[in-house]
Amino acid sequence: MKIVVGVKRVIDYAAKVRVAANKSGVELNNVKMSMNPFCEIAVEEAIRLKEKGVATEVVVVSVGPKGSQEQIRTALAMGCDRGVHVTTDMRLDQELQPLAVAKLFKQVVETEAPSMVLLGKQSIDGDCAQTGPMLAGLLGWPQATFACKIDPIDGGAGGFTVERETDNGTEVLTVGVPALITADLRLNEPRYATLPNIMKAKKKKIESMDAATMGVDLEPRYKVLSCEDPPARKGGITVETVDDLVDKLKNEASVI
Repeated sequence: MKIVVGVKRVIDYAAKVRVAANKSGVELNNVKMSMNPFCEIAVEEAIRLKEKGVATEVVVVSVGPKGSQEQIRTALAMGCDRGVHVTTDMRLDQELQPLAVAKLFKQVVETEAPSMVLLGKQSIDGDCAQTGPMLAGLLGWPQATFACKIDPIDGGAGGFTVERETDNGTEVLTVGVPALITADLRLNEPRYATLPNIMKAKKKKIESMDAATMGVDLEPRYKVLSCEDPPARKGGITVETVDDLVDKLKNEASVI
């Protein structure tokens, strides 16, 4: 069984995000970039399925600028076998939108012919959570989103049992193969790549494809008009009595 797993280049979750001077979006220059955390969880799960003997090959795919090869190399160092880089200079947090990404992934998936596609449930820049469901729809595959547990049936040949997060708890469903699954936060804890594996990853193959030549309409469906910092919080005050507190909450803050 072959697994295709997707990764996205985003601003590191621990970095301080700043609005660009022209208010067109967040500042991307001189900011630490990393693999999207939910994509990292998807990569870890794909590697674990390979270690269990369910998968024979894990192919990592990323759509983005030249720098996205850093995230592909990270996934290769974690244990993926080879990479596919779909190159584009469009902004990943605004211009390259989920439908276009899903269509690009569809072409890669049709070429690779995997039994499973694993993606993060959403990226921490756009927070759309749309690429996975859209890709499953385009492929006509069953999907299980927000997965917190994945168990193969008959070594994967019979599909997978997936426990998924919902607003009311979790639900369990089964999907046949080929299938698309998106990873939620509690699916696993990703490993750290070891130095020997980081060195080995430098020798692993990364195939490059140009998004502009793949016949996909990359035109954005919506446009960000302005990006603003949230309003600064006002300083707090100290009140003398509980009655003063209740009065201010009722008459000034209007919260009670």
